[in-house]
Amino acid sequence: MSETDSNDQRTPTYEVEIPSREELLELVQKQLKPVSFDEFVNHFKLDDERQHIGIKRRLRAMERDGQLVYTKANSYGLPERMQLIKGRIIGHREGFGFCQPEEGGGDIFIPHHQMYSVLHGDVVLVKVAGHDRKGKREGRVVRVIEPRDNDIVGRYFVDHDMGIVVPDDSRINQDILIPPQANAGARHGQLVVVKITRRPNKRTSPIGEITEILGDHMAPGMEIEVAIREHDIPNEWPEGLSQELSKIADEVPKQAYEGRVDLRELPLITIDGEDSRDFDDAVLAMPEDGGWRLWVAIADVSYYVKPNTVLDQEAWTRGNSVYFPNNVIPMLPEKLSNGLCSLNPNVDRLCMVAEIEVGPRGKLKSSRFYPAVMNSHARLTYTKVKQILDGDVELREQYKHVLSNIESLHSLYKALASVRKKRSAIEFDTQEVRFIFNAERKIERIEPVKRHVAHKIIEECMIAANVAAAKLVESEDDINALFRVHEPPADERLTNFRSFLGELGLELGGGEEPTPTDFGKLLSEVEGRPDRELIETMLLRSMQQAVYQPDNVGHFGLALKSYSHFTSPIRRYPDLILHRAIKAILKRRGEYKGALTGAWSYDDAGLDDLGVHCSHTERRADDATRQVDEWLKCEFMQDHIGSSFSGVIAAVTNFGLFVRLDEYQIDGLVHISNLGDDYYQFDNTKNMLVGENSHRVFRLGDKVDVRVKQVNLDDRKIDLELLNAESPTGKSRMPKGNKGNPKGLKKGGKNNRGKRSNKRKSGNNKPTGEKQNRGQASSKGRTKS
Repeated sequence: MSETDSNDQRTPTYEVEIPSREELLELVQKQLKPVSFDEFVNHFKLDDERQHIGIKRRLRAMERDGQLVYTKANSYGLPERMQLIKGRIIGHREGFGFCQPEEGGGDIFIPHHQMYSVLHGDVVLVKVAGHDRKGKREGRVVRVIEPRDNDIVGRYFVDHDMGIVVPDDSRINQDILIPPQANAGARHGQLVVVKITRRPNKRTSPIGEITEILGDHMAPGMEIEVAIREHDIPNEWPEGLSQELSKIADEVPKQAYEGRVDLRELPLITIDGEDSRDFDDAVLAMPEDGGWRLWVAIADVSYYVKPNTVLDQEAWTRGNSVYFPNNVIPMLPEKLSNGLCSLNPNVDRLCMVAEIEVGPRGKLKSSRFYPAVMNSHARLTYTKVKQILDGDVELREQYKHVLSNIESLHSLYKALASVRKKRSAIEFDTQEVRFIFNAERKIERIEPVKRHVAHKIIEECMIAANVAAAKLVESEDDINALFRVHEPPADERLTNFRSFLGELGLELGGGEEPTPTDFGKLLSEVEGRPDRELIETMLLRSMQQAVYQPDNVGHFGLALKSYSHFTSPIRRYPDLILHRAIKAILKRRGEYKGALTGAWSYDDAGLDDLGVHCSHTERRADDATRQVDEWLKCEFMQDHIGSSFSGVIAAVTNFGLFVRLDEYQIDGLVHISNLGDDYYQFDNTKNMLVGENSHRVFRLGDKVDVRVKQVNLDDRKIDLELLNAESPTGKSRMPKGNKGNPKGLKKGGKNNRGKRSNKRKSGNNKPTGEKQNRGQASSKGRTKS
């Protein structure tokens, strides 16, 4: 007689019959006050002692899941009637935190003293206790209903015979006590993984045991090991997978050719980065009737990864491949990702094809999808394609067998790009970098990654295939897949962006619901302005994040009514879902019989959950790769302490300026206490710091010269000091209405860093300031849409 964990979605079983959760909730909802245990027993006439035990367990499980709240009067009530909000705790390095409500809406501020008994990642019930001066909600934690379940990574220190672990994640402010018998032999200063054995409360710190020793702090590759565990990224293949893989032949089986379109004679080619290992898309363009016929061939992953298998479950768990510099955590095992599902040259491969008819002016006229077998005629890189198009005689001779394809792809790109411009797709010319490592896996240098015409050719071909796939699924009533959705800017962000533009004498058209065309017009207006990068940065911040969901509301950034992800099932689970759905459509039509292995139709409820999950794993991967990039950049800059650089102000906060170094595209902080002998006000609307007496203004886009003052690898933070500053107009600017007493921080303001004293004990003196957000190094060399 036991109830299974509600998190695994299974139906609990009991030896005797007891009321369901729905029946218990219905009773509580009908009552005007919370319901006691005896009232449950009497109402449902539960006479058997085993029923009493069963209902207690069920009520306890409902309490744990936040469906009910156990009151001080020993009764069960509804959280919503008690004005309790369920959400996840988001910690902040300064000791306070926020509750991110599960139901949506703005975050709830959680003060320092309320954070003592919770950890970043906990799911809690919060009661709103008031509002701050800006009307934002403040709350108190009533109960932890789902403690964070992933382990914590940190550095182990010994202080007066007491072991402590200082979490690497600055959002966890409590240091973890480690009893001597639970240190697993870890040495002072090593990076370890900790499991919490006793949760913190208002009086005591958390206690834990070390479950894994990662190694020394500065060991090569340690940054990836930390990120994998800190972000809970699956990186070990499960039991039973090897047995499934052993049943998959090393070469494409002959029976798989049955019913497929044979494209092996077509000169399809792959175009990827120099260091790419998995080639999941091949392209071909041929002139036709004044326009073009485009083939986009994508590895047929769905043939090998079938629903409800260990392989499929693991692909779902991972959600996507995670690309670190010189390392990758793949979504699929190497036998598939670098073997059978990689469109290597001169070998037969199974694929799903989007064959698209494009008109002379770049309009997509028609498309069809089908399973095929192909044989790549060449593996090309972006650099080689650009050189070929620039007239490199030697390369043009080497690749003369696919030269007409490359030139047709180029002419097709020009037409597609003109359509993209006409529909006002929002496009930023962002600068990415890549790390060049030496034999010891230390960074030798950082190089800019320049996007050129070859990258854009592939990008436009992939967009065309994604649009065609979205329209196909949209045309079917009862076969669904996930769309790639990007909604328009939210009201508050849009208001802030308009206010910012107003200070520059600019205006965004479109009223309350601006279109991509309005944003495109604005970007055209600011072309050539010295503060163009500033305006683009603020525009980007006004945008929402793209997600996966079954309900199509269009892609605002690309200015498309229908958009999906079809082109990378090797490394993205949503693409695999789409391939299965397309096969289900073809199967229902009675086409390509015998070649539609893996066809699958998803129900609406299942797709909703899949969309949330895939959006989560994508954000998880982005956060992990960003963390590794931050670590590597800090490690690189340790050799440049004392060096001077030119840069541009990339962000302005109430505690200082983040400056992006021109040479390396690395961000560092100039703390407000290093800005000179003045008081500075922070203007959040105008994104500027203003000196009260000097009237000196610092704002986004200003050019500055800085010196690297200090680098702290623990906090992944680079401290800079200002040498001089020049605004884009060449003079200091003082906006109107900024006279009077400053509301901002003073020079030499207090370093309020919360409870991080143990790091200081270990000799890691931390500079004042906040953790900066830095750009992500390029992995695939393609724009994420």
